[in-house]
Amino acid sequence: MADHGAGSAPLNQRTLTDADFRLMVDSVTDYAIIVLDPGGIVISWNEGARQLEGYDAPEVLGRHFSLFYPTELLEQNRPEQALETARRDGRLEEEGWRLRSDGTRFWASVVITRITGAGGEVRGFSLITRDRSENRRQDEMLRMSEERFRLLVEGVKDYAIFMLDPGGHIVSWNLGAQKNKGYEASEIIGQHFSRFYPPEVAASGWPEQELRNALRDGRFEDEGWRIRKDGSRFWASVVITALHDATGRHRGFAKVTRDLTERRRVTALEDEGRRVTNFLAMLGHELRNPLAPISNALELLKREKTESAAVVHTRDIIGRQLRQMTRLVDDLLDVGRITSGKIQLENKPVRLRDAIAEAIEAVRPLIEGKSQTLHLQAQDADPWIAGDSARVIQIVSNLVHNAAKFTGNGGNIHVSLSRTAADADISVRDDGPGIPPQDLQRIFDLFVQGEQNLARTQGGLGLGLSLVQQLTTLHGGRVSAFSTGRPGEGSEFVVQFPTTEAPVAMLEAQPRPVGEQRVLVVDDNVDAAETMAMLLEALGYKSSVVHGGLAAIEAVKAQDPDVVLLDIGLPDLSGHEVARRVRAEMVNPPPLIAVTGYGQASDRDTSLEAGFRAHLTKPVDVDKLSALLERLLEPPRFKAA
Repeated sequence: MADHGAGSAPLNQRTLTDADFRLMVDSVTDYAIIVLDPGGIVISWNEGARQLEGYDAPEVLGRHFSLFYPTELLEQNRPEQALETARRDGRLEEEGWRLRSDGTRFWASVVITRITGAGGEVRGFSLITRDRSENRRQDEMLRMSEERFRLLVEGVKDYAIFMLDPGGHIVSWNLGAQKNKGYEASEIIGQHFSRFYPPEVAASGWPEQELRNALRDGRFEDEGWRIRKDGSRFWASVVITALHDATGRHRGFAKVTRDLTERRRVTALEDEGRRVTNFLAMLGHELRNPLAPISNALELLKREKTESAAVVHTRDIIGRQLRQMTRLVDDLLDVGRITSGKIQLENKPVRLRDAIAEAIEAVRPLIEGKSQTLHLQAQDADPWIAGDSARVIQIVSNLVHNAAKFTGNGGNIHVSLSRTAADADISVRDDGPGIPPQDLQRIFDLFVQGEQNLARTQGGLGLGLSLVQQLTTLHGGRVSAFSTGRPGEGSEFVVQFPTTEAPVAMLEAQPRPVGEQRVLVVDDNVDAAETMAMLLEALGYKSSVVHGGLAAIEAVKAQDPDVVLLDIGLPDLSGHEVARRVRAEMVNPPPLIAVTGYGQASDRDTSLEAGFRAHLTKPVDVDKLSALLERLLEPPRFKAA
């Protein structure tokens, strides 16, 4: 009995273990766990297999496991090959398509393990299958994303994009890299990226230092010379990024290179241009110093009574050359101001008829000296523009001067003024030699002149037309040049300005005697305005009062005051805005005096910038006000329409 009891315990224990194992297998639902006999016939079937494959146990037990393979794998005899591999090696792992009972496919992870007996014979196989369809879908999406990224990178032509291994050896090469550096992928993959650096830079260890910087900081940017396959150099912008996988392991570097040679050349030219411009401006200022005493000495000579024809002739020569020198210096200074953005233009109504007349008068000595005939035609056009009268005169005089200079003795110059729907056109035409076609496109560039003989009889620095273009552009206009290049047909320059409405006509004022000079007071504080008006009356001036910005603009136009005392903090328009509009809309605006409670230095600067002649702080000092009015109103002011 004892032996029986001792022998029965292991048997009962083994029986319980097998039962527990079968229970455990049947309870697994995430895996299909199947047992096959040596020929591949299904002899066990768990709940996970039923859920995954879709067969109940009676439907599948006793059938060959090839039931789960799609047709194309059956044609390749894949089930038998899988069993043979597991029989030989003891185990087979693979992934591939499998079929469910309804014919649908799923991507399966499969492990087939050989089961051997005590004597080493093959007793069968365990087949464990897991559905990996979702993982495959995600992997496929990642693969497609990587493929799209690869196509994107390989298709980029403007940037060299390539990958480096952790040691700096090239492992990928896009089309932009091939175009940028000249190497085919087969020539360069596997090479160290230091090949792209000038020898002296590579020898210094800088390429390796770049990688260390990128690894330390995650990213490194640099600019410098790089070498193409043919040995030529280019200026490159480089970005190196360290790459790490999900575990943080360093996998290599991404390197993006862009050729900035042309941009660097343009920047260098711009810097050089700025240096030249600054030099010219400085030169112009320095030349002004000796011109001043020469001009003064010439005026003294003119006042001396002399009968010497030689002295008179010499004096006239000095005068003509001094005017030419002064003109060149002025052009140099204007070029410096414009290119450095320091030129300040007024924005006031300009009558083009008057500007053209003054410009012609300025050039008339040159025209008469060459016995040329000037033809002026304005028809009925009388356009106005908003701008700087002195600069508009300069534009026209430069064009007329240019025409007179390049037209021979006895030639003709035609100046015309016309108006279209939105523009005013000024045309200056001559019958000189014209402009060669190759010069026409660059005639407005600095220091550019048409062809001249070796003697350079026309002279000049090539600044006049460039100033015309730049000043015209600052006025919102445009200038064009036309010429056939044939001698005698001359050239034509057309300047177009956007027009504006003519300013409100102002009556010509006669000098007002003391006691009749008018002062307009603008203040929204009624008491302050009224008491200031009374004070002005006591000082001997006529006064009137308004209480708002818009009312002030209307009163200035209607009453034509001699001076305006203008408060800054008005309810509708600020005093600064009133000042700007009055200056822009009137030919001869009256002097404006700011009267305000703000008395900081910055407040005074703001007032002066807006066009005020003075800035008084409330309460106003009567003596200062009286002295200021006397200074502004003596002598009496004349107004022109």
